[in-house]
Amino acid sequence: MKTSLYTIVLGSLMLLGSGTLGSCTNEFEKWNVNPNEATEDETSRDNLRTGGYFAQMQRSVFIVGENLGGRYQQDQALEGDLFASYLATSTSWGNTAYHNDHYALYSEWYNYPFNDAYERIMQPWLQIYKNTDEISPARAMATVIKVFGMSRITDMYGPIPYSKFGQAIQAEYDSQEEVYNKFFEELKSAIDVLTDYADNNTENYLADYDNVYQGNVQKWVKFANSVRLRLAMRISNVNETKARAEAEAAIGNKYGLMAAATDDATLHQSSTLVFKHPLWEIGTSWDDEHMSATMDCYLNGYSDPRLAAYFQPATKTGEYRGVRNGIPRLNKSTYQEITSRPNFAQNSDMHWMYASESYFLMAEAKMRWGLGAKSAKEYYEDGIRTSFASFNLSGADNYIASTKLPLDKYIDPSNNRATDVSSMLSMLSPAWDDAASDKVNMERIMIQKWIALYPDGQEAWSEMRRTGKPGWVKIYSYNYQQEVTNGEMISRLKFPTTEYTNNSENTQKAVTMLGGRDIAGTRLWWDVKR
Repeated sequence: MKTSLYTIVLGSLMLLGSGTLGSCTNEFEKWNVNPNEATEDETSRDNLRTGGYFAQMQRSVFIVGENLGGRYQQDQALEGDLFASYLATSTSWGNTAYHNDHYALYSEWYNYPFNDAYERIMQPWLQIYKNTDEISPARAMATVIKVFGMSRITDMYGPIPYSKFGQAIQAEYDSQEEVYNKFFEELKSAIDVLTDYADNNTENYLADYDNVYQGNVQKWVKFANSVRLRLAMRISNVNETKARAEAEAAIGNKYGLMAAATDDATLHQSSTLVFKHPLWEIGTSWDDEHMSATMDCYLNGYSDPRLAAYFQPATKTGEYRGVRNGIPRLNKSTYQEITSRPNFAQNSDMHWMYASESYFLMAEAKMRWGLGAKSAKEYYEDGIRTSFASFNLSGADNYIASTKLPLDKYIDPSNNRATDVSSMLSMLSPAWDDAASDKVNMERIMIQKWIALYPDGQEAWSEMRRTGKPGWVKIYSYNYQQEVTNGEMISRLKFPTTEYTNNSENTQKAVTMLGGRDIAGTRLWWDVKR
């Protein structure tokens, strides 16, 4: 059975009405944290009622769990990871000759991120909301996760059901501007609650259920501030006044932003959470997606020490090589042994957000508004150093001083055919240039930010759409779709077919909020600068 938002909201209303965790259908069982083990009485003990749902939300921002690698692939790896040109498909799937890697959106794939987010993030958050009050740290921490997770969904689709989720069987959509305004409202409230808790308590909170920060509330405040700054910069081209106010609030909080690798938001494997890292499954076990041509050109051109941390050498040649996105009817055997798999072990942790991003955000905030005590150059260089630290790498200072450029030619390892990509990529060195214009140095910031965000292709894709930088190796051909202009980057996912079936009237209204057709080439509200 396909899960739709209609089904999820129906379940939300029934659960709210009954006040129990029990379920009477197989469909409802999917919404419960552990329906076969936790009774109503048991869920009242030791914070399980909130903690169990909280743990479920953590497992669902980037979906992990037993045999869920395919679900992660459909939610993340076949969307943002391809569109940001971090990875490229190294295989074909049955009769699906043309698909997301060709910007020919495949409906079975673009349905999943939307529906999974409501089932796995919004639904458990609603249960936490029901079982807590407005000053509860549990509600505040869950709300930070909700905003973090759902910001990814609105940045895929545009308008989404948000403020009215759970109020009606057929949920109304909010415009993307309304969604962002709600994000900021929720983050402010959550940060205020968590700051107050951190000011007055030394013990950790929900530690037994928190596989990110083990209940360290100060770190949750830093993470929430960093998310707030991320979202503030996202809207900076469409509402600069609001963006600056939110950025100032994030920066001005007493606990500040994520500042060191030890602040990285990472979902850790533990005795209570064991999973196969989905990028190990997708890249190594299945050989479905390998390094992209864009990564090949940037990392090899810069002799970037992160290359070996991010990717494995090709098994046949020992080189680090990528596949160009959008090759039609690709045969897996062609690239399987001559291109680089993502470098994740089966038991690797799942990274959410790196502290290095805060510095790149601050570099931009400094250039735009003069915010922060350091110069834009200092923030930029701190971002690179912190990215290296997250991977326990040395050599950051040499890299920062490097005048090397990205490769100007991509060499296809299957046939040694060279493609001139110098006009596609951002041909700038890592070394900051005080004599360069702000525009040029902003592009430099975005190159290094793009590299440091890996493997979160969804966030990288959003930033590439917002700023138009850095450049990327264009997909092999635009002949397999009719919705994205030749040479352009894909702009969004289409609304799920399940929404047109089960929530048609509200979905049609959402299309009018787009300012264009429900196609892959219609730009989102904040995407105005490319």
